[in-house]
Amino acid sequence: MGSRKQDSSIARKEANKDVVKASLNNCPSSPRKMRLVADIIRGEQVDKALYILKYSKKDASNKLEKLLLSAMANWQVKNEGADIEEANLIVKEIFVDSARQLKRLRPAPQGRGYRIRKRSNHVTLILGNKEN
Repeated sequence: MGSRKQDSSIARKEANKDVVKASLNNCPSSPRKMRLVADIIRGEQVDKALYILKYSKKDASNKLEKLLLSAMANWQVKNEGADIEEANLIVKEIFVDSARQLKRLRPAPQGRGYRIRKRSNHVTLILGNKEN
């Protein structure tokens, strides 16, 4: 009984070798600005996505480039001895969720205060093989 459970966990680990995940939490930029860059690289091959992020003028592209490099490093740790160029890795999923907001007050006319919301976001990036 215990060996069947162990066999299924080993099979699941073998299936998950192709899929790796990296996440960036509490990034101090607006989720809307981050999604603009994330939409560009979704579904692209890893080397092409790195090229796009490296030469993009957006500030969010620097943070996503670092996250993509981290996901590639995670893939290399999972697949020791394998070549990353031959793996046909693509950006399988990338999604941006909103995180905490810092709420500040800016002085306004006639004694009022206008609320400023300084937004931040969470980014999750999943790499997978092209075949899957």
